[in-house]
Amino acid sequence: MKRFWKYVFPALFGLLMYLTVRVLNDTLSHFKVWKRAWSITAIELVFVIGSGYIIMYAFEKLFQRFDKKLQHNITFKTVLRELLWVVIITAVINNVIVTPMVALTDDGLSWGDFANINIIPLLYCLVYYAVARSNKLLKAYINNKLLLEKITNDHLQTELKFLKAQYHPHFLFNALNTVYFQMDDNVAEAKKSIEKFSELLRYQLYDQQQTVPISSELHYLQNYIDLQQVRSSDKLQLKVHFDSSLNEQQVYPLLFLPLAENAFKYVGGDYCITIEARKENDQICFTVENSTPLVTDWIKETSSQPRNGIGLENLKRRLELLYPNQHTFTIHKKENSFFAAIQLQLT
Repeated sequence: MKRFWKYVFPALFGLLMYLTVRVLNDTLSHFKVWKRAWSITAIELVFVIGSGYIIMYAFEKLFQRFDKKLQHNITFKTVLRELLWVVIITAVINNVIVTPMVALTDDGLSWGDFANINIIPLLYCLVYYAVARSNKLLKAYINNKLLLEKITNDHLQTELKFLKAQYHPHFLFNALNTVYFQMDDNVAEAKKSIEKFSELLRYQLYDQQQTVPISSELHYLQNYIDLQQVRSSDKLQLKVHFDSSLNEQQVYPLLFLPLAENAFKYVGGDYCITIEARKENDQICFTVENSTPLVTDWIKETSSQPRNGIGLENLKRRLELLYPNQHTFTIHKKENSFFAAIQLQLT
């Protein structure tokens, strides 16, 4: 089949253009081509068949050149530029080869002949371009779309991994400080804290699936709360409630930790912290509220990134990437407390 398109089709293409021009001209002028010398017809056939081979060769080189561009990006300008070159190549070859040949045969070159020589081959070349390149252009468009989606997805995955990785240093610093303070007072409790600490690290380091059952996430959060309680003041009033109906629903990990982390870090005043996770219809609601001291810099920092943490902006960005149009993130200061809530749509 390749031999046909390479060696036979160009000749047929040239003959098709010649016959179409011949029929139109001879019909209008009532010319009977079979009555003239066959040598002249043979010369014309050699010229038009030769032009067919030259046109197909030029198109092949043109398409090869543009194929390299289509691998990287396909745009309307690229296709339009390629189409413009098809028109130029067709016009140049016809006027260099066919037009002089017509001028030297029969009764010379008229304006009607010139129009037919340029318009008819061009129409055939445009049809050939549409047939030959439509499949290639469609594949290039699809491949470019897939490549763009892959690049975008890879970029988002890299950003998510970077954002998630930022939890580790801050959490590690706090947990080690907890164990450090316990070692001076109660070695047994320090050992328990290390056990909880190892569970937390195991969850962070080895549970790398994209989503996890919310029961695992809440168990992780409970371990974190237990560790924080150890190093918190005795006057801390902590209320934790996790809805028993939250079990196997899938969520992305480490989204709730920043709110609990900030609550323990900035609690003051009456030293009250309330942490709650519940299921409402088809949503998971996680809320954290902590009392605040009379004078604090924390509220100023919630509009940007806390000095020593990953910041609420980091959490906001993760939610946008993981739950686009499927979440709400609310923070606001009450009279003597600070409230934060995340609502996630279950899928």
